[in-house]
Amino acid sequence: MEQTNRAAKINRTTRCAVCYAALLLLTLALGAAGLRFGSVKITAQEIISALGGEKSTAADIIMISRLPRVIAATVLGGALAVSGYLLQTFFANPIAGPFVLGISSGAKLTVALAMIVFLGNGMTLDSAGLIIAAFVGSLLSLGLIIPVSGRAQKNYMLIVCGIMIGYICSAVTEFVVTFADDSNIVNLHNWSMGSFSGIGMDEAGVMSAVVLATFLLSKQIGAYQLGEAYARNSGVNIRWFRLAVILLSSLLSACVTAFAGPVSFVGIAVPHVVKRMLGTAKPRVIIPAAFLGGACFCLLCDLIARTLFAPTELSIGSVTAVLGAPVVIFIMMSRKK
Repeated sequence: MEQTNRAAKINRTTRCAVCYAALLLLTLALGAAGLRFGSVKITAQEIISALGGEKSTAADIIMISRLPRVIAATVLGGALAVSGYLLQTFFANPIAGPFVLGISSGAKLTVALAMIVFLGNGMTLDSAGLIIAAFVGSLLSLGLIIPVSGRAQKNYMLIVCGIMIGYICSAVTEFVVTFADDSNIVNLHNWSMGSFSGIGMDEAGVMSAVVLATFLLSKQIGAYQLGEAYARNSGVNIRWFRLAVILLSSLLSACVTAFAGPVSFVGIAVPHVVKRMLGTAKPRVIIPAAFLGGACFCLLCDLIARTLFAPTELSIGSVTAVLGAPVVIFIMMSRKK
């Protein structure tokens, strides 16, 4: 019996190691493809020269445009997947996510209001201002969802309420945009289309710090998954833990919405795919893998958005929806069976 358990543990460890290696290699491969392909194709030698500090037109394209975009897609995609995992754990709902629960729509509403007010008065809105505005919107949406989750007897009721909140926020956003100046409407339209371009290293650093803080909660998340009573007996302060999860998931969603615009389905689809790959639900294993999975997914979607109809660029939200929605449908159908 002991040998059987030991063999099973070795098999799980090997499976996790293989999956991690595959995710890491896929992330690197998609990152390299993101540097090479676009409206202008760049050779592998030019990429190596540019990363080595050589000055050229290709180097400018890579260092100014493509490399920051690849880093942004990696960090923001990973952050969305981790946010989705946190929400699924907190609400004990397999299809909870920032987009489905209306959190992204709430962030979009407050960012739109902030942009109209600031730009309409001739003031600029920096990254910190965008994050604060999106964070407030995310918290407002979560503040509406949490009471509903306590009354919802079935998972689908929570999702329906989240979708309705998203519709309300979107409707208010459209109403506000109707009365905005033409110049503000153009800025809002460009932002709402969603894109990983124009995001710098500072913004990526902020996201990385929040993801790291989430990983530090792995032990508490694992205890919470086994029930509140077990988590409380394990020394977890439930009230502070819930507050931390709410703040971290809201901040992750807010940062992504502020920097890249609304990006859908990443937070729902990726955690489930990762769980199936690894064959475990342990947070210490899932959170880093979810980050890598979200990075792969968004790097792939960004590559498709930039190259499919180059030089015309698709919105990142459209591509993530086309690829992510079938995964969510599969999840719902497989659980029904």
